[in-house]
Amino acid sequence: MSAISLRKAKTIIRSALSKGKELGLKPLSVVAVDAGGHVIAFEREDGAAPGRFAIAHGKAYGSVMLGMAGTAQMARADQQAYFMESVNGLFGGKVIPVPGGVLVRDKKGIVIGAVGVTGDSSDNDLIAALAGIEAAGLVGEG
Repeated sequence: MSAISLRKAKTIIRSALSKGKELGLKPLSVVAVDAGGHVIAFEREDGAAPGRFAIAHGKAYGSVMLGMAGTAQMARADQQAYFMESVNGLFGGKVIPVPGGVLVRDKKGIVIGAVGVTGDSSDNDLIAALAGIEAAGLVGEG
């Protein structure tokens, strides 16, 4: 089974943070999780609020646990709020259903984990996450 290595996770994080700096985004926090939702690596930029780990983790965790990226989760929440509320209850309130939670797939299309980025607008968080995943030679589904 393919997985996100620590080296790849660090590349994703560094590249996402670099993209944030390039775009002039607010301080970001980035987490990479494996296919079971376990944290591989996390970084919080200077100036980012301390609670950002929980938000980044919730974006990534929800994506991998549901098999759908944050953008799809947000659409689902708009259409069926009761479903997302129930799912969030199941997962102990850990799901943050907004853009910035991105599934990570290997070259064969298999989900090997997820990335969560937070700190700026959700749409900008998504841009940074996708840039990080691409830099690691993996495929992101935002």
